[in-house]
Amino acid sequence: MKTRIKKSFACQGVKNYRISRELKQLKTYLPKVGDVVLFEVMEIGKHKNLQTTTRNVSLMPGDQILGVFGTRYATNQFEGYVPEHPQDEYHMLGGGGVMGVLASSHSKFEEIGPTRLKLIGLGMDPFNRVINTLQIFNNKLMPFSGRSASQAKVVLSLGSSMDSGKTTTAAFMIHGLKKKGKKVAYIKLTGTAYPKDKNLAFDMGADIAIDFSKYGFPSTYLSDEVDLLSLYETLVKDSLSVRPDIVVIEIADGIFQRETKMLLQNFAFMNTVNEVVFSAGDSLSAVHGYQFLCKMGIFPTALSGLFTASPLLINEVKEFLYNEEGSCCVPVLCLEDLMSENCPIFSNNMNILQA
Repeated sequence: MKTRIKKSFACQGVKNYRISRELKQLKTYLPKVGDVVLFEVMEIGKHKNLQTTTRNVSLMPGDQILGVFGTRYATNQFEGYVPEHPQDEYHMLGGGGVMGVLASSHSKFEEIGPTRLKLIGLGMDPFNRVINTLQIFNNKLMPFSGRSASQAKVVLSLGSSMDSGKTTTAAFMIHGLKKKGKKVAYIKLTGTAYPKDKNLAFDMGADIAIDFSKYGFPSTYLSDEVDLLSLYETLVKDSLSVRPDIVVIEIADGIFQRETKMLLQNFAFMNTVNEVVFSAGDSLSAVHGYQFLCKMGIFPTALSGLFTASPLLINEVKEFLYNEEGSCCVPVLCLEDLMSENCPIFSNNMNILQA
Protein backbone atom coordinates (compact mmCIF):
# COMPACT_ATOMS: atom_id res chain seq x y z
CA MET A 1 0.00 0.00 0.00
CA LYS A 2 1.33 3.42 -0.98
CA THR A 3 1.76 5.71 2.05
CA ARG A 4 -0.12 8.99 1.82
CA ILE A 5 2.04 12.12 2.12
CA LYS A 6 0.63 14.72 4.48
CA LYS A 7 1.57 18.12 3.06
CA SER A 8 2.01 20.76 5.74
CA PHE A 9 0.76 24.34 5.80
CA ALA A 10 4.36 25.58 5.52
CA CYS A 11 4.46 23.98 2.06
CA GLN A 12 1.46 25.99 0.80
CA GLY A 13 3.51 27.56 -2.02
CA VAL A 14 4.87 24.22 -3.27
CA LYS A 15 2.83 23.23 -6.32
CA ASN A 16 4.87 20.78 -8.39
CA TYR A 17 7.41 18.48 -6.85
CA ARG A 18 8.78 14.96 -6.86
CA ILE A 19 10.40 13.10 -3.98
CA SER A 20 13.98 11.88 -4.19
CA ARG A 21 14.69 9.03 -1.76
CA GLU A 22 18.22 8.33 -3.01
CA LEU A 23 20.27 7.29 0.04
CA LYS A 24 23.55 8.77 -1.17
CA GLN A 25 21.90 12.16 -1.67
CA LEU A 26 20.17 11.99 1.72
CA LYS A 27 23.41 11.21 3.57
CA THR A 28 25.26 14.20 2.12
CA TYR A 29 22.37 16.67 2.15
CA LEU A 30 22.94 19.85 4.21
CA PRO A 31 19.65 21.42 5.38
CA LYS A 32 18.85 25.08 4.74
CA VAL A 33 16.02 27.28 6.00
CA GLY A 34 13.13 26.90 3.57
CA ASP A 35 14.12 23.50 2.14
CA VAL A 36 11.16 21.19 1.46
CA VAL A 37 11.79 17.72 2.85
CA LEU A 38 9.89 14.48 3.41
CA PHE A 39 9.97 13.06 6.94
CA GLU A 40 8.72 9.87 8.54
CA VAL A 41 7.18 10.18 12.00
CA MET A 42 9.19 8.01 14.39
CA GLU A 43 7.59 8.93 17.71
CA ILE A 44 4.71 11.22 18.66
CA GLY A 45 5.58 13.93 21.14
CA LYS A 46 4.14 17.40 21.75
CA HIS A 47 2.70 17.74 18.24
CA LYS A 48 0.03 15.08 17.71
CA ASN A 49 -1.44 16.87 14.70
CA LEU A 50 -0.21 18.57 11.55
CA GLN A 51 -1.85 21.65 10.09
CA THR A 52 -2.29 21.33 6.33
CA THR A 53 -3.62 23.99 3.98
CA THR A 54 -7.15 22.71 4.55
CA ARG A 55 -7.39 21.20 8.04
CA ASN A 56 -5.63 19.83 11.10
CA VAL A 57 -4.76 16.15 10.52
CA SER A 58 -3.86 13.51 13.10
CA LEU A 59 -0.38 12.00 13.14
CA MET A 60 0.71 8.44 13.81
CA PRO A 61 4.13 6.76 13.82
CA GLY A 62 4.97 5.80 10.25
CA ASP A 63 3.18 8.78 8.71
CA GLN A 64 5.02 10.72 6.02
CA ILE A 65 5.07 14.52 6.28
CA LEU A 66 6.14 17.05 3.69
CA GLY A 67 7.61 19.83 5.82
CA VAL A 68 10.00 22.76 5.67
CA PHE A 69 13.23 23.32 7.55
CA GLY A 70 13.06 26.41 9.72
CA THR A 71 13.84 28.01 13.08
CA ARG A 72 11.50 28.65 15.97
CA TYR A 73 11.43 31.03 18.92
CA ALA A 74 8.49 30.33 21.23
CA THR A 75 9.05 31.01 24.92
CA ASN A 76 6.05 28.92 25.98
CA GLN A 77 6.90 26.06 23.63
CA PHE A 78 10.08 25.31 21.65
CA GLU A 79 13.34 26.88 20.57
CA GLY A 80 14.82 25.15 17.53
CA TYR A 81 17.19 25.56 14.63
CA VAL A 82 18.23 24.13 11.29
CA PRO A 83 21.31 21.96 11.93
CA GLU A 84 24.58 22.62 10.14
CA HIS A 85 25.15 18.91 9.49
CA PRO A 86 22.96 15.89 8.64
CA GLN A 87 21.27 14.33 11.69
CA ASP A 88 19.91 10.89 12.48
CA GLU A 89 16.86 12.52 14.07
CA TYR A 90 14.92 15.73 13.46
CA HIS A 91 12.06 17.34 15.36
CA MET A 92 8.72 18.92 14.63
CA LEU A 93 9.14 22.48 15.90
CA GLY A 94 5.70 23.79 14.91
CA GLY A 95 2.32 22.34 14.05
CA GLY A 96 2.35 24.06 10.66
CA GLY A 97 5.17 21.86 9.41
CA VAL A 98 8.31 23.74 10.51
CA MET A 99 11.05 21.18 11.18
CA GLY A 100 14.53 21.33 12.67
CA VAL A 101 16.40 20.27 15.81
CA LEU A 102 15.20 21.18 19.29
CA ALA A 103 17.49 23.42 21.35
CA SER A 104 15.26 24.07 24.38
CA SER A 105 11.68 23.72 25.47
CA HIS A 106 9.34 25.04 28.11
CA SER A 107 9.42 22.80 31.17
CA LYS A 108 5.82 21.69 30.59
CA PHE A 109 6.97 19.83 27.46
CA GLU A 110 10.24 18.38 28.80
CA GLU A 111 8.69 15.04 29.69
CA ILE A 112 6.79 14.49 26.44
CA GLY A 113 9.39 16.09 24.18
CA PRO A 114 9.00 16.92 20.49
CA THR A 115 7.53 14.70 17.80
CA ARG A 116 10.57 12.87 16.43
CA LEU A 117 11.25 12.51 12.73
CA LYS A 118 13.49 10.70 10.26
CA LEU A 119 14.54 12.29 6.97
CA ILE A 120 13.46 9.99 4.13
CA GLY A 121 13.25 12.22 1.05
CA LEU A 122 13.87 15.57 -0.57
CA GLY A 123 11.32 17.66 -2.42
CA MET A 124 12.77 18.24 -5.89
CA ASP A 125 11.83 20.64 -8.68
CA PRO A 126 11.88 19.79 -12.44
CA PHE A 127 15.55 20.86 -12.58
CA ASN A 128 16.52 18.28 -9.93
CA ARG A 129 17.10 20.92 -7.24
CA VAL A 130 15.83 20.79 -3.67
CA ILE A 131 12.81 23.09 -3.51
CA ASN A 132 13.22 26.02 -1.15
CA THR A 133 10.12 27.98 -0.17
CA LEU A 134 12.05 31.22 0.30
CA GLN A 135 13.57 30.96 -3.17
CA ILE A 136 10.14 30.41 -4.73
CA PHE A 137 9.25 33.99 -3.77
CA ASN A 138 12.67 35.65 -3.66
CA ASN A 139 11.82 37.96 -6.57
CA LYS A 140 8.33 38.78 -5.29
CA LEU A 141 9.25 40.90 -2.26
CA MET A 142 9.17 44.67 -2.72
CA PRO A 143 11.94 46.92 -1.35
CA PHE A 144 10.75 48.81 1.71
CA SER A 145 9.64 52.39 1.06
CA GLY A 146 6.69 52.92 3.41
CA ARG A 147 4.49 54.02 0.51
CA SER A 148 2.10 51.07 0.82
CA ALA A 149 1.44 51.80 4.50
CA SER A 150 0.77 55.46 3.72
CA GLN A 151 -2.43 54.46 1.91
CA ALA A 152 -4.19 53.26 5.08
CA LYS A 153 -4.08 53.77 8.82
CA VAL A 154 -1.74 51.23 10.45
CA VAL A 155 -2.43 49.86 13.93
CA LEU A 156 0.29 47.75 15.56
CA SER A 157 -0.67 45.02 18.03
CA LEU A 158 2.24 44.28 20.38
CA GLY A 159 2.55 42.09 23.43
CA SER A 160 4.69 41.76 26.54
CA SER A 161 5.35 38.11 25.69
CA MET A 162 4.02 35.09 23.85
CA ASP A 163 0.40 34.41 24.87
CA SER A 164 -0.12 37.88 26.34
CA GLY A 165 -3.33 38.35 24.35
CA LYS A 166 -2.16 40.38 21.34
CA THR A 167 -3.88 38.16 18.74
CA THR A 168 -7.17 38.27 20.62
CA THR A 169 -6.75 42.04 21.05
CA ALA A 170 -6.21 42.43 17.30
CA ALA A 171 -9.18 40.20 16.43
CA PHE A 172 -11.65 41.94 18.74
CA MET A 173 -10.39 45.32 17.57
CA ILE A 174 -11.11 44.22 14.00
CA HIS A 175 -14.61 43.16 15.03
CA GLY A 176 -15.26 46.57 16.55
CA LEU A 177 -13.94 48.36 13.48
CA LYS A 178 -16.23 46.32 11.25
CA LYS A 179 -19.15 47.40 13.42
CA LYS A 180 -18.15 50.97 12.62
CA GLY A 181 -18.35 50.16 8.92
CA LYS A 182 -14.59 50.16 8.32
CA LYS A 183 -12.71 48.00 5.85
CA VAL A 184 -9.97 46.23 7.78
CA ALA A 185 -6.93 44.18 6.77
CA TYR A 186 -4.99 41.92 9.15
CA ILE A 187 -1.32 41.04 8.73
CA LYS A 188 0.74 38.81 10.98
CA LEU A 189 4.22 40.03 10.17
CA THR A 190 6.40 37.75 12.31
CA GLY A 191 6.15 34.34 13.95
CA THR A 192 6.14 30.65 12.99
CA ALA A 193 3.97 29.36 10.13
CA TYR A 194 0.54 28.40 11.45
CA PRO A 195 -2.82 29.74 10.23
CA LYS A 196 -4.71 29.99 13.54
CA ASP A 197 -4.10 33.71 14.12
CA LYS A 198 -5.00 34.90 10.63
CA ASN A 199 -8.02 32.58 10.61
CA LEU A 200 -9.27 34.14 13.85
CA ALA A 201 -8.83 37.65 12.42
CA PHE A 202 -10.74 36.65 9.29
CA ASP A 203 -13.52 35.04 11.35
CA MET A 204 -13.84 38.24 13.36
CA GLY A 205 -14.48 40.24 10.22
CA ALA A 206 -11.18 41.14 8.54
CA ASP A 207 -11.68 41.77 4.83
CA ILE A 208 -8.31 40.12 4.20
CA ALA A 209 -6.05 38.18 6.58
CA ILE A 210 -2.52 37.24 5.50
CA ASP A 211 0.83 36.44 7.07
CA PHE A 212 4.54 36.03 6.36
CA SER A 213 4.12 32.40 5.26
CA LYS A 214 2.49 33.64 2.04
CA TYR A 215 6.02 34.43 0.83
CA GLY A 216 7.64 31.17 1.84
CA PHE A 217 8.90 32.06 5.33
CA PRO A 218 8.60 28.97 7.56
CA SER A 219 9.26 31.44 10.35
CA THR A 220 10.76 34.91 10.66
CA TYR A 221 13.09 34.06 13.54
CA LEU A 222 16.67 35.14 12.66
CA SER A 223 15.52 36.93 9.48
CA ASP A 224 17.53 40.03 8.68
CA GLU A 225 16.10 43.52 8.95
CA VAL A 226 16.04 44.21 5.20
CA ASP A 227 13.98 41.06 4.56
CA LEU A 228 11.53 41.91 7.36
CA LEU A 229 10.99 45.41 6.00
CA SER A 230 10.54 44.11 2.44
CA LEU A 231 8.08 41.54 3.73
CA TYR A 232 6.16 44.30 5.52
CA GLU A 233 6.01 46.47 2.40
CA THR A 234 4.84 43.54 0.28
CA LEU A 235 2.17 42.28 2.67
CA VAL A 236 0.73 45.76 3.15
CA LYS A 237 0.70 46.21 -0.64
CA ASP A 238 -1.21 42.93 -0.93
CA SER A 239 -3.71 44.05 1.71
CA LEU A 240 -4.52 47.17 -0.30
CA SER A 241 -6.45 44.93 -2.71
CA VAL A 242 -9.48 45.36 -0.42
CA ARG A 243 -8.88 49.11 -0.04
CA PRO A 244 -8.75 48.98 3.76
CA ASP A 245 -9.31 51.97 5.98
CA ILE A 246 -7.15 50.31 8.63
CA VAL A 247 -4.41 47.68 8.51
CA VAL A 248 -3.88 45.82 11.78
CA ILE A 249 -0.33 44.48 12.05
CA GLU A 250 0.52 41.83 14.64
CA ILE A 251 4.11 41.11 15.63
CA ALA A 252 4.76 37.83 17.46
CA ASP A 253 6.22 37.29 20.92
CA GLY A 254 7.29 40.05 23.28
CA ILE A 255 8.98 43.42 22.89
CA PHE A 256 12.35 41.95 23.95
CA GLN A 257 12.28 39.31 21.19
CA ARG A 258 14.88 39.80 18.45
CA GLU A 259 12.72 40.66 15.45
CA THR A 260 10.16 42.62 17.47
CA LYS A 261 12.87 44.73 19.07
CA MET A 262 14.53 45.21 15.67
CA LEU A 263 11.33 46.60 14.15
CA LEU A 264 10.47 48.78 17.13
CA GLN A 265 13.93 50.36 16.96
CA ASN A 266 13.62 51.03 13.23
CA PHE A 267 12.38 54.60 12.85
CA ALA A 268 11.39 54.15 9.20
CA PHE A 269 9.13 51.22 10.11
CA MET A 270 7.63 52.90 13.16
CA ASN A 271 7.03 56.08 11.18
CA THR A 272 4.45 54.15 9.13
CA VAL A 273 2.50 53.22 12.30
CA ASN A 274 -0.41 55.40 13.46
CA GLU A 275 -1.45 53.57 16.63
CA VAL A 276 0.05 50.98 18.99
CA VAL A 277 -2.06 48.76 21.23
CA PHE A 278 0.03 46.97 23.85
CA SER A 279 -1.20 43.70 25.38
CA ALA A 280 0.13 42.24 28.63
CA GLY A 281 -0.49 39.19 30.76
CA ASP A 282 -0.44 40.87 34.17
CA SER A 283 -0.32 44.30 35.79
CA LEU A 284 3.47 44.39 36.24
CA SER A 285 4.17 43.65 32.56
CA ALA A 286 1.46 46.11 31.51
CA VAL A 287 2.92 49.00 33.52
CA HIS A 288 6.58 48.37 32.85
CA GLY A 289 6.01 47.38 29.23
CA TYR A 290 4.18 50.66 28.69
CA GLN A 291 6.95 52.61 30.40
CA PHE A 292 9.63 50.75 28.40
CA LEU A 293 7.92 51.61 25.11
CA CYS A 294 7.59 55.25 26.15
CA LYS A 295 11.31 55.39 26.86
CA MET A 296 11.84 54.16 23.28
CA GLY A 297 9.76 57.07 22.04
CA ILE A 298 6.75 54.85 21.30
CA PHE A 299 3.56 55.91 23.08
CA PRO A 300 0.83 53.25 23.07
CA THR A 301 -2.70 54.40 22.37
CA ALA A 302 -4.17 51.76 24.69
CA LEU A 303 -3.39 48.79 26.93
CA SER A 304 -5.19 45.48 26.65
CA GLY A 305 -4.49 41.75 26.88
CA LEU A 306 -4.97 38.96 29.38
CA PHE A 307 -4.69 41.20 32.43
CA THR A 308 -7.95 42.95 31.49
CA ALA A 309 -9.88 39.78 32.42
CA SER A 310 -9.27 40.74 36.07
CA PRO A 311 -10.80 43.95 37.52
CA LEU A 312 -8.16 43.83 40.26
CA LEU A 313 -5.29 43.82 37.76
CA ILE A 314 -6.93 46.64 35.80
CA ASN A 315 -7.11 48.71 39.00
CA GLU A 316 -3.44 48.00 39.74
CA VAL A 317 -2.44 49.24 36.28
CA LYS A 318 -4.57 52.35 36.54
CA GLU A 319 -3.19 53.14 39.98
CA PHE A 320 0.39 53.17 38.70
CA LEU A 321 -0.39 55.09 35.53
CA TYR A 322 -2.35 58.00 36.97
CA ASN A 323 -1.43 61.35 35.45
CA GLU A 324 -1.42 64.78 37.09
CA GLU A 325 -5.15 65.19 36.40
CA GLY A 326 -5.92 62.09 38.45
CA SER A 327 -6.90 59.82 35.56
CA CYS A 328 -5.08 56.97 33.89
CA CYS A 329 -2.71 58.38 31.26
CA VAL A 330 -3.57 55.62 28.77
CA PRO A 331 -6.90 53.82 28.20
CA VAL A 332 -7.16 50.25 29.50
CA LEU A 333 -9.49 48.29 27.23
CA CYS A 334 -11.07 44.89 27.79
CA LEU A 335 -12.49 42.81 24.94
CA GLU A 336 -15.93 44.41 25.23
CA ASP A 337 -14.32 47.85 24.84
CA LEU A 338 -12.29 46.79 21.81
CA MET A 339 -15.29 45.56 19.87
CA SER A 340 -17.49 48.47 20.86
CA GLU A 341 -18.54 50.96 18.20
CA ASN A 342 -17.46 53.65 20.66
CA CYS A 343 -13.93 52.33 21.18
CA PRO A 344 -11.85 55.43 22.03
CA ILE A 345 -8.54 54.47 20.41
CA PHE A 346 -9.43 55.50 16.85
CA SER A 347 -10.43 59.05 17.63
CA ASN A 348 -7.49 60.74 15.88
CA ASN A 349 -5.01 60.29 13.07
CA MET A 350 -1.89 61.27 15.00
CA ASN A 351 1.24 59.18 14.59
CA ILE A 352 2.28 57.56 17.89
CA LEU A 353 5.92 58.56 17.45
CA GLN A 354 6.79 61.81 19.16
CA ALA A 355 9.64 63.93 17.89
